Amino acid sequence: MSNKFLITKASLKDVSQIYKLINFYAKKNLMLERSLNQIYENLRDFWICKNKDTLLGCCALHIVGWRNLGEIRSLAVKPRFKKRGIGSRLVEMCLQEAKQLQLDEVFVLTFVPNFFEKLGFRRIKKEKLPHKIWSECINCPLFPDKCKEVALIKKL
Repeated sequence: MSNKFLITKASLKDVSQIYKLINFYAKKNLMLERSLNQIYENLRDFWICKNKDTLLGCCALHIVGWRNLGEIRSLAVKPRFKKRGIGSRLVEMCLQEAKQLQLDEVFVLTFVPNFFEKLGFRRIKKEKLPHKIWSECINCPLFPDKCKEVALIKKL
């Protein structure tokens, strides 16, 4: 990937672009929709990839409850910038941060498990994840019967 791409933590000025990118994929039922309020409240979770002032991708590391567990969520890359390593670099930044926070494991719920398996995640049954994570799933139009997401986890 070219050096002109910058991976950094998100700031307030990035919120509207993060919102548009995530909800572009949410409208296609490829990820959960996020409101502006949710993005503002969880802004510290987000890593972004930028080219000058243009957001190319985003990814969030969210700490889940009381267990030393994190979730990678809202990974999105603009369609014309896919296959350039942006998604992998964003996930790697989240994993580095998870290690700094001393999390033991990081999980993801995804429609593209092969991408995460290449990054060292292994498939698990969704039922093995804490019940607290399902509070997000309740808002999904595909929950519970039509959900095709795969759960994967990585030990750190």
